[in-house]
Amino acid sequence: MKFTYGWLQQHLDTDASLDTILDGLTRIGLEVEGVENPGEKLAAFRVARVLSAERHPQADKLQVLSVDAGDGPLQVVCGAPNARAGLVGVFGMPGATVPANGMVLKVAAIRGVESNGMMCSTRELELGEDHDGIIELPDDAPVGTPFPAYAGLDDPVIDVSITPNRQDCMGVRGIARDLAAAGYGSLKPLAVPVVAGEGDGPDVRVEDADGCPAFYAQAVRGLTNGESPDWMRKRLTAIGQKPISTLVDITNYVMFDLGRPLHVYDMAKLAGGLVARKAEAGESVVALNGKSYLLAGGETVIADDAAVHDIGGIMGGEHSGVSDTTTDVLIECAYFNPQAIARTGQKLALTSDARTRFERGVDPAFLDDGLAIATDYVLQLCGGTASGVTKAGTPPTDLRTIIHQPGRVATLGGLDVAEDRQREILERLGFIVGDGWQVMVPSWRRDIDGTADLVEEVIRIEGLDKVPSTPLDRPAGVAVPTATPEQKLERRIRRAAAARGLAEAITWSFIAENEAAPFGGGAWEVVNPIANDMRIMRPSLLPGLLSAAARNLKRGQSSVRLFEIGRRYLADAERMTLGIVFAGERSPRGWRGGKAQGFDAFDAKGELLALLEAAGAPVGNLQVMDAPGDVYHPGQSATLRLGPKTVLASFGVLHPTIAKAFDLPAGTVAGELYLDALPARRGGGAMRGAYAPPALQAVTRDFAFVVADSVTGDQLVRAVRGADKAAIVDARLFDVFAGAGVEPGHKSLAIEVTLQPGAKSFTDAELKAVSDKIVAAATKIGGSLRA
Repeated sequence: MKFTYGWLQQHLDTDASLDTILDGLTRIGLEVEGVENPGEKLAAFRVARVLSAERHPQADKLQVLSVDAGDGPLQVVCGAPNARAGLVGVFGMPGATVPANGMVLKVAAIRGVESNGMMCSTRELELGEDHDGIIELPDDAPVGTPFPAYAGLDDPVIDVSITPNRQDCMGVRGIARDLAAAGYGSLKPLAVPVVAGEGDGPDVRVEDADGCPAFYAQAVRGLTNGESPDWMRKRLTAIGQKPISTLVDITNYVMFDLGRPLHVYDMAKLAGGLVARKAEAGESVVALNGKSYLLAGGETVIADDAAVHDIGGIMGGEHSGVSDTTTDVLIECAYFNPQAIARTGQKLALTSDARTRFERGVDPAFLDDGLAIATDYVLQLCGGTASGVTKAGTPPTDLRTIIHQPGRVATLGGLDVAEDRQREILERLGFIVGDGWQVMVPSWRRDIDGTADLVEEVIRIEGLDKVPSTPLDRPAGVAVPTATPEQKLERRIRRAAAARGLAEAITWSFIAENEAAPFGGGAWEVVNPIANDMRIMRPSLLPGLLSAAARNLKRGQSSVRLFEIGRRYLADAERMTLGIVFAGERSPRGWRGGKAQGFDAFDAKGELLALLEAAGAPVGNLQVMDAPGDVYHPGQSATLRLGPKTVLASFGVLHPTIAKAFDLPAGTVAGELYLDALPARRGGGAMRGAYAPPALQAVTRDFAFVVADSVTGDQLVRAVRGADKAAIVDARLFDVFAGAGVEPGHKSLAIEVTLQPGAKSFTDAELKAVSDKIVAAATKIGGSLRA
């Protein structure tokens, strides 16, 4: 919510400085997001008069001007067609920076003639789109005056973050009311004009009482629409609203000023009366943003006898919008159900300033006054004759009464506030405090529902900074750890991944449907997503990581190594998972290695094994098996399992179609570690036993076996390791060979076996016995000792 300091003073009688107001806003819960003074960037520009204008000797389209900016004549070269002697405009002094392009003005020769600055257009000063000529000010504009001061552009713009429960502060007056209650001034009375209408009001009715309980309207005929007054344009422009015409600007101004959205219809474009009804399936409307919206049915709309003209409470239609030729208008001031507005807005993915206010809940008792204020603005600025007022429906204006308990301010809020002070705060906020602390809630405070809400109002106005810091009681002794085993595991793996050089990513838990489809599709869909392409709860962490990797590569990263710990949302449960993605270069090009080297499946396997070891998983018992899924490249992917059914991780090179879908290079590697599948740690704690190195030196022996191509290295290693569990402490594959000397369809696998003696060294007979066991174990899976 943006407003200017001067605008605030239209409602708040105060002598507080800007800094005091800013501190006060944050203090009472209206957090200040920022402050900007639009006049600061124009501080070096002055009001100046052109004394003379002569043709440039070297260019037909340029003129040499003599300009007085308060310090005497200066020579300026100008190409504007409207530059002439006597014109009063805006002059940029040497050293000034032009806002539109960042150019710093300086003394320079233009076609051989010295120029000492620049006469400016509205576009160059970012005050409009006109660039056909320089700005023309009134003849009586004071020469030499800084332009921001003359134009009223030195009014600071305040940006305040309004929480969803504070619908009353979606207008400047509501913010002024809060500041007045906190002692930063007094709230000025709101002047509500009495508009004497002539004749009957316009034909409006309500058929959807749930979506639109009340629809008030008044017509003004014989008006002239044009440019809104300067003061209104300046305020709207300052908060980022583009002035359009008097009628449109009036509705926008009242909305930001008083928190009351309105809409005006060109009556010449209507066919019959207007009705607030539910849309029928298949109806459509072209909104004021130029987009066409197809209605599913059930949405609250404003329609005439021919078509839908307005998505009720969200955005008006383009067809019935006002223009420069409009002479007769219907002014709508309606109350829309907040829940219905929110549902329609989410369904159509349509946002607007009106929707922001209606779905929070505007003041239902402000329809008469809001319509009168808007109609009076139209009559004053556009002329015309007002009709009577038509009131269709009944707004929900029943006021709630809550029994306040003053003692709860201390017990619940932690601050002792005198009862007289509590009464004063509530009354200055608009509450009516009766006997026995019966508090009547004002119509504009939809968020107040109980005693705790009244306590909050008292505390925030009195000052949250006054609430003393009171430490909680702590039991004696050593604090008991509160982290669960799952949380400890997650921390351990996160630290291990970061220590190994992976960068942690945090991606959205909801993704697009097309991103979820390759991973089996989403079992859960968000009913009210923040965007249409973020409605599926992710079945895998990889879509988010792959998108993040693609963004990093596009921004110049040559090597991307990402990990994320989060949940997958499956049909049966949420599963805690770690995902990794490697893309780009594993090692850069260099004189030793030549070309840059990319990642392969073994990189993912190595990382996952290291993380599993950090998690305490029995890495030595893992089996490498296939069938990781269609996401990975067949033949370049696998799973890590404890037995055939317990899958701890999957990894591999992405399938080319998946890599292409995410705009990633071929050879991108990914993997997932399923934390919920890890076996529980045995024993009462995580303390390691004392390190006791073997007393005797280990012995290594190499074996080469010829096996069929279908036999994997993991199968052979596991068979060899299990041949003698007492003597064999390790076995690893160190060579694979196929070719001359090995029959077709077979390969040679070389295994290094480590034997560890216990109480005494191995004898030759013992070593031969172990060797025989190893050969026998390999023979069982079809291997033969290579000659």
